[in-house]
Amino acid sequence: MRIAADQYVLDMSSKHPAVAEVASGSKVTFETKDCFSNTIVNPDHLFSSVGWDKINPATGPLKVTGAEPGDVLKVEILDIRVAEQGVMTTAPGFGALGDEMEREVTKVIKIEGDEAVFNDRIRLPLAPMIGVIGTAPAGDAIPTGTPGEHGGNMDCKRIVKGSILYLPVAVSGAMLAMGDLHAIMGDGEIVVCGVEIAGEVDVRVSVLKNPVLPTPFLIEGGSLMTIASAKTLDEAAVVATRKMHRFLRERLKIENHEAGMLLSAVGDLRICQIVDPLMTARMEFPQKIAELYSFKLD
Repeated sequence: MRIAADQYVLDMSSKHPAVAEVASGSKVTFETKDCFSNTIVNPDHLFSSVGWDKINPATGPLKVTGAEPGDVLKVEILDIRVAEQGVMTTAPGFGALGDEMEREVTKVIKIEGDEAVFNDRIRLPLAPMIGVIGTAPAGDAIPTGTPGEHGGNMDCKRIVKGSILYLPVAVSGAMLAMGDLHAIMGDGEIVVCGVEIAGEVDVRVSVLKNPVLPTPFLIEGGSLMTIASAKTLDEAAVVATRKMHRFLRERLKIENHEAGMLLSAVGDLRICQIVDPLMTARMEFPQKIAELYSFKLD
């Protein structure tokens, strides 16, 4: 199954009709535009030239047969392939350095082999990741540029090939959509962009029935991660931490105080992004310690 990049949404909503439907356990390829809808292709194209109706298109939504509210959608990221050219932009008033940027600047970044050519001195190893990925919320529509409990624009650089993301199912079919790929992005995404790029994502989607899991939940590189978004970074950090603490207590059956001390000893609290309408943080916990408690997640 392949979903073309021209089949996209600009918000996550239960009102969007599915562009495709698959059974649980199916493999699907999502073709994606970059976050500017592929409209910025040379240094003369500026961020201000892109209408908000073209920002953060998410390919989909995909309906997964049998997914019902209360379930969890398991999304295995099998592969991410990026285009031959990415872009970055800066603009006054945007991002953590918005007051330092006196004008709009666009930078085109060529992809050569496994590297992004940043300039004539710097070649950066590719680390393709998914910026926007989520399911439809049960209530009001949420713009694709906004993160939340449904996933969305989390900009978590650990959502890469080989990772497994667990998302909540709030409406029948889950209605999965994704986009906003980056060839590489640092934690924070401090000027509101990574190396923005079009591409393709291969995933396998499976429905888990009523698991006890604090979604969005991510497994990657030997770590278990709880992800949270909120109005402030402080609040997002606390929510991500509380989610992991609850996971240790409810899934691993670790005593309350013991779980808190363990999390303070080996948990790593990190920033995903600080530039979206809501800020996003993640709490990382070693998978090998969870396995000492016979942890296994289907």
